[in-house]
Amino acid sequence: MSVFRIEGGSKLEGTVAPRGNKNEALPALAAALLTEDEVIIDNVPRIQDIDTMLELVRGVGALAEWTAAHQVTIRARSVAHAPDPALCGRIRGSFLLAAPLIARSGRALLPSPGGDKIGRRRLDPHLAALSAMGVSWRLEGTLLDMSIRSAGLSGAMIELDEPGVTATENALMLAACIPQETVIYPAACEPHVQGVCRMLTAMGAGIAGIGTNRLVVLGCSPLHGCRHALSPDHVEIGSFVGLAAATRSRITVHPIDPAALAPVLRPFRRLGMSLKTNADSLYCDASERLVVEQELGGAVPVLDDGPWPAVPADIMSLVVVAATQAVGTVLVFEKMFESRLFWVDRLIAMGANVILCDPHRVVVVGPARLRGTTVASPDIRAGMALVIAALAAEGGSVIQNIAQIDRGYERIEERLGALGAAIRREE
Repeated sequence: MSVFRIEGGSKLEGTVAPRGNKNEALPALAAALLTEDEVIIDNVPRIQDIDTMLELVRGVGALAEWTAAHQVTIRARSVAHAPDPALCGRIRGSFLLAAPLIARSGRALLPSPGGDKIGRRRLDPHLAALSAMGVSWRLEGTLLDMSIRSAGLSGAMIELDEPGVTATENALMLAACIPQETVIYPAACEPHVQGVCRMLTAMGAGIAGIGTNRLVVLGCSPLHGCRHALSPDHVEIGSFVGLAAATRSRITVHPIDPAALAPVLRPFRRLGMSLKTNADSLYCDASERLVVEQELGGAVPVLDDGPWPAVPADIMSLVVVAATQAVGTVLVFEKMFESRLFWVDRLIAMGANVILCDPHRVVVVGPARLRGTTVASPDIRAGMALVIAALAAEGGSVIQNIAQIDRGYERIEERLGALGAAIRREE
């Protein structure tokens, strides 16, 4: 097992490039199965979750290979309906295969997906959306067996009971293959969902309302190949902002899409960070003391998350660790996953003043002097937050179970090392 050995206490400086959006890459790889033609996807991050998804894509019959450092080419002349259950159990994104397998083979046989253990992640919205378009399903032991009804697929009015990202993406992919109108409402509108919409339109579908919570899809059959470039990962950018905040550093992130960053930057600005953007760069300056911006009348501010354009849930762990280094008190309210905040015991062991109020809320009082220690990474984002805490701490730390971090961050130790971080990977 690999670990990170980190010596904290140094200020960092320099420019770092974010990789392509992981949460756009996974549905993009699945969407490539919707056509027999060649699909080229650029700016793909070299991370473990992508490797797993590529294994799944190959396992159902597609040719999929790295054709450049961050480019994947896929050609799916035929598609089988039953991917490897063991591989599906590794990542949440495996359930994104449902719509492409149904569209191409008429059936999908999938287990419950894997991924981070951060709370319940419902499949009901997926099944409701697919059912509305003509898919029947039944649970056979641990497998969901989904197939097209005898009447075939048809456009529909899909009313999701929550604007779930992967449910919206599955609905989009199936609707893109149906030459009738489908309306999805309320749809997720995160940057990675917008990216999937752009890819499907490049493949021949018509999609109106991109970036809103009402998507109108006019599909076509067959879809054709395309070349699609993933957008910069806004969550990874948020990680670099949290890194600058916790280590009192100046860091530039380039390239960026400024339109995708406002909700990500909002909570860090509340912590007192100086953040400036131009057309393609973000300048993070936490070299001066961070002071929490209080609510009117001196009330404790609440930093909470929600569906886009609210603050993304995936950056809340990063907000917590940044808050430990700001002067003041904040309440961090993570509404979406009931186990997301259970990692803070590790941060408390490092000296943070954090009170876990309930599964969704923590109070952070800063600034705290963090001490190096040995901790294990429980999931991708908490793992990155612990790396940041270790870089801000006095003394040495060991981060265990870094395979979790590798699932979402490409060669992160090399990229942080280029900023001056004392971090190395050891077996």
